[in-house]
Amino acid sequence: MTVATGKLNQVALDDKYRLDEGRIFLTGTQALVRLSLMQRRRDMAAGLNTAGYVTGYRGSPLGGIDREFGAAKSFLMDHHVKFHPAVNEDLAATALWGSQQLGLFEGAQYDGVFGIWYGKGPGVDRSGDVFRHANFAGTSPSGGVLALAGDDPACKSSTVPSQSEHALMDAQIPVLNPANVQDILDFGLYGWAMSRYTGCWVGMKCITDNIDTTASVLADPDRVDIRIPEDFDMPEGGLHIRWPDPPLVQEHRLQRHKIYAALAFARANGLNRVTLDSPKPRFGIIATGKSYLDVLQALDDLGIGAEHADEIGLRLLKVGMPWPLEKDGIRHFAEGLEEILVVEEKRAVMENQIKEQLYNWRADVRPRVVGKFDESGEWILPSAGELTPARIARAIAGRIDGFPISDPVRRHIDERLKFLEDKERSLETTTVGMERIPYFCSGCPHNISTIVPAGSRALAGIGCHYMAIWMDRDTATFTHMGGEGATWLGQAPFTSTEHIFVNIGDGTYFHSGILAIRAAVAAKVNITYKILYNDAVAMTGGQPMDGPLDVPIISQQVRAEGVERIAVVSDEPRKYPVGAHFAADVSFHHRDDLDTLQRDLRNIKGVSVLIYDQTCAAEKRRRRKRGLYPDPAVRPFINQAVCEGCGDCGTASNCVAITPKETELGRKRAIDQSACNKDFSCLNGFCPAFVTVNGGSPKRPSAINDQPFEALPEPAIASSADPYGVIVTGIGGTGVITVGAVLSMASHLQGKGVSVLDIAGLAQKNGAVYSHIRIADDPENLHAVRIAAGGARLLIGCDMVTSASAETMSKLKPGYTSAVVNGHQTMTSDFIHDADLEFPEKEFQDALMEATSPRDLEFIDATGLALKLLGNSIAANMLMVGYAYQKGLLPLSADAIEQALELNGVAVEFNKQAFLWGRRAAHDLDAVWRIAEPDTDMDNGTDTGESSFVDRRIADLTSYQNAEYGKRYAALVERVHAAEAMKTKGETGLADAVAKAYFKLLAYKDEYEVARLYTNGDFHRQLNRQFEGPIRLTFHLAPPLGAPRDPKTGELKKREFGAWVMHAFRLLSKLKGLRSTAFDVFGYSNERKIERRMITDYEMVLEELLEGLTPENHALATEIAGLPLGIRGFGHVKERNRLAVNDREAHLLAAFKRGDSGFNADAAE
Repeated sequence: MTVATGKLNQVALDDKYRLDEGRIFLTGTQALVRLSLMQRRRDMAAGLNTAGYVTGYRGSPLGGIDREFGAAKSFLMDHHVKFHPAVNEDLAATALWGSQQLGLFEGAQYDGVFGIWYGKGPGVDRSGDVFRHANFAGTSPSGGVLALAGDDPACKSSTVPSQSEHALMDAQIPVLNPANVQDILDFGLYGWAMSRYTGCWVGMKCITDNIDTTASVLADPDRVDIRIPEDFDMPEGGLHIRWPDPPLVQEHRLQRHKIYAALAFARANGLNRVTLDSPKPRFGIIATGKSYLDVLQALDDLGIGAEHADEIGLRLLKVGMPWPLEKDGIRHFAEGLEEILVVEEKRAVMENQIKEQLYNWRADVRPRVVGKFDESGEWILPSAGELTPARIARAIAGRIDGFPISDPVRRHIDERLKFLEDKERSLETTTVGMERIPYFCSGCPHNISTIVPAGSRALAGIGCHYMAIWMDRDTATFTHMGGEGATWLGQAPFTSTEHIFVNIGDGTYFHSGILAIRAAVAAKVNITYKILYNDAVAMTGGQPMDGPLDVPIISQQVRAEGVERIAVVSDEPRKYPVGAHFAADVSFHHRDDLDTLQRDLRNIKGVSVLIYDQTCAAEKRRRRKRGLYPDPAVRPFINQAVCEGCGDCGTASNCVAITPKETELGRKRAIDQSACNKDFSCLNGFCPAFVTVNGGSPKRPSAINDQPFEALPEPAIASSADPYGVIVTGIGGTGVITVGAVLSMASHLQGKGVSVLDIAGLAQKNGAVYSHIRIADDPENLHAVRIAAGGARLLIGCDMVTSASAETMSKLKPGYTSAVVNGHQTMTSDFIHDADLEFPEKEFQDALMEATSPRDLEFIDATGLALKLLGNSIAANMLMVGYAYQKGLLPLSADAIEQALELNGVAVEFNKQAFLWGRRAAHDLDAVWRIAEPDTDMDNGTDTGESSFVDRRIADLTSYQNAEYGKRYAALVERVHAAEAMKTKGETGLADAVAKAYFKLLAYKDEYEVARLYTNGDFHRQLNRQFEGPIRLTFHLAPPLGAPRDPKTGELKKREFGAWVMHAFRLLSKLKGLRSTAFDVFGYSNERKIERRMITDYEMVLEELLEGLTPENHALATEIAGLPLGIRGFGHVKERNRLAVNDREAHLLAAFKRGDSGFNADAAE
């Protein structure tokens, strides 16, 4: 440990584009922006007047490219670079083909246009035709094209894993494979120079590990020195684009000259280079891109340093251009070697070329070449999945084992291998049973739009709505982008199913999906396209549409395609102005009527279109922060005392902002105001506990202001002389990525080397997100951007679920890793449809303790502190950073972290406060909690005090009805307690179950009780604790004597009522004495009759249980006695639960009467 000293570097956010020397700090995506600026500067220095053209279609790992190029607009304009997000990938490639034709015609204002095409792997596939044409035609001498292929080898945010090299190879496009951010800058310049020299388009492989990475890199303009080959005979007329140019002539030029020019260029510029050699080499490793860094990490993991490498005879080749593979360099590398191990991800690209190039060598000098398979046919470096340093380490160790090496080196490698294998085995046995999978955001329109009526099914497509396939949406199978619904064309003639729905996002529709609708019309199939218009390309970060598109335009377009029935559904169907240019006869509907509408649409012959119009919830939040979208001063709120915990609000809304609230009366529900995006569909849950709070705002705790607290001592600072790995885990959309951005910028400010890899993808939607941060005093000590197995020095666990996942646990090592974990219980999306979902807190804690050690693991309820101290759960992450810092677990200074927060520029003072309170919590947690919780009043309408549970329930029932009612409860509970003590000595639980269940039955929430629970003062105390300022309440109720009924189901429908309802509640609460009398107008309803009957039925069941109670059937009796706790909700929701409980009770009682104490009711059902 050391103490932080030294001045911080002077850094501005624009340095990444402005500086021309020293180190700059930027992401892989930002490096692409800088690359275009660098090329223009180099051209100007060389006397060329060029322009740049960047176009393509975003998709992970290139999902943020539009955002970064858009943010750099002023720099791009100054450098004559035109950024143009395209409608789709193949049209973008066609536009770039045109950019290279500039010099063929009069009017050119530039000497040439250097271009960038970008697209996800599937975009590479769909652009194969234009790639082939454009590469055959060639590039201009002062232009050149880089094709950025965004691959997702681990399929983190794709429908299939991708590897674009073979598609590019098929189009005869040379491929560069950068390993890191520095390589992106260097290879990009080489790529354009190669494209200009050879007339070829040049591909560049982009993956999470080089694009979603942040690093400190060199900005030296002379770092890349382009050399023109001297050993290549340029054909007459050159290799560039021309007109006219017959196709067979193009093919001859490409095959006979252009590919060989690329090989000569790679050779002249040393794109493939030996990075490690030995005096007597015998074992060579060839790797490219990410796999090269993985090899370096694997060697580190095996403890193979320079001395061991010399003894082994190790030689390492980093290949920058894996296709076509330059043969002279390979042959020179292979000389003297006994064996070559080729390490590359997915299908072999280099291995087959190497074997072909060395095939004609004499057998006595030709080295053995091993890659995907070894000599015995074992798949040692699989083509499926993602290669990891651990897998590569095992392969390297296995090959080294065949060479004569000293015993100390062999033992050293064996020990490291044993650790890796033990780690894998422990992960296989550590299963916690809860996983955080991606899910719709709070208030996402797809929560409602993807529902289909009972008896129908839907098809998924590309976009956020794809996640419907793992939800209760009767949605199965999907297509590639733009093919939505076309699979039905091949099924419809051969099935008895007459109709299906298909979801398609507005971005996909604009990209190419309208063609699928055209095909469906032509095929005359019965299908309803649900075009989900959310006003943004939400899946990749909320980019605007790449052209003019709105709901009226869509209606006109699909009408022109031949669609007759068009309906528009919205949460605000009256918002469309008079005169909006909709197609004729379009109908408009509120989203509450979606089910009725869809039932009508499925009976229509041919193609129908439902346009679901509601702005993306995440985009609403972004725009509201910038003041660009209305932010109504309205918030949903749940009266804890009225809430039954039935979960119908979650069923109705599918919303993750509804959270559990544990109380002594069972689990209730609450609204996470920090996460709520004000969609209000939760109000449709059949429950009188919901109100909307108009006006006012969430109360800001006083801790945001200066609070008296003792001065904090400066902690010792962790050392980063050796690379210091920090893994940050959390939930997508909660600011986890910001932690990595702040810590990495702080490292850069201190002049340290740093890399950050953000693993998010689809997980940004409430899934598991991870950031790998590696910090080193010497940047050259950083190899792979991912933290290796057991390589994390610190875990900052912003979420317990993701912290205990296999992904995280594999990085931890007992005695080496320290961990600070948020102990707050944040449920997964499974909670929405599983009201009784248990949070396996102990299992998580035990797993993390085993992976670290008790002295190195700390839990802190960071979310709870953030809410109480700062009023927003988003502060929890930075609070965790402060806690880790004060514990001496970060190799950074507080000044650097705070300056990084200032540079981040978002809620600066708020985040500084969170960092400070985290430090204070680490210094004196009890003192911080005393400030956070100045009072301990319950906010659920119950008072725990010093009395017992039963005493408090007696008091509640007395308030509910009268003292006699409370005595009735007390008498039965006491009787059960006595019987349990007498008949099952030593056993407990039955009386407790009765105390809870009998109270629930007696205190059924009729109109009088709901009124009392709103007017007894507890509800207003709840409101005052959470909101400040003048407020006005709106109630959402379905009074049985006046509410309308759903014509299909017969269920009551809720309506809005104003604040005057409180006056009615006060009056009604005073009439509780009428309950169950002839004057009880509500008591004549079937629901109230059933509730009264349930009380007497339960009393009869208890008589039977007590009569036959034995130690053997005690557990079964306890389960039966507790069954009424499952009868939750109101109206039809309660009735549904009652019927389910009655069915289970019948099975259990039958077993009780038979004396079958081990009966399994679930199995019987």
